[in-house]
Amino acid sequence: MTEQTPLIQEATLWSDERWTARVIKNEDDDGWAVSMTRHGDPEPALVGPWTMGRDKKNPKPLDAPAFHTLVKTAAEVLRRHEQQLHAQLNKSVSVGAGSERIRVSLQIVPDEDNPHAVLRAHDELGAQLGEVRVAPGFKLHADSAAAWIEGDFQKPR
Repeated sequence: MTEQTPLIQEATLWSDERWTARVIKNEDDDGWAVSMTRHGDPEPALVGPWTMGRDKKNPKPLDAPAFHTLVKTAAEVLRRHEQQLHAQLNKSVSVGAGSERIRVSLQIVPDEDNPHAVLRAHDELGAQLGEVRVAPGFKLHADSAAAWIEGDFQKPR
């Protein structure tokens, strides 16, 4: 542990070097919720319901097994979010050109000042056949890829 991230193990607040779990009052009803925030992130990765304690009024205290389960769940939520973002920004199709298959990929660059995408073609061995910068809204599908290949990898219109 570093001096900046002390180990905290309280009934409603647990923290380690990467994550903080905080039990909070549920705004929607009389129950409780738990938020999991990765250190350095502006918002929680996970917010979910938390169990009431035996008195049916206060929250159940956090403990090591619960904290580790919450860390695992929150990390999985972040991993799925990253996978979804990657899938949105990276697309590819394979098309036949003669007797060989060519893989055409589109990588969207979500730059705030200059958003664009890069269209690339590779043969079956991975050698690059063509590359061109296109608009970020370019629709990649088998027909658009085939037309780009047939146009000798010139910038699509």
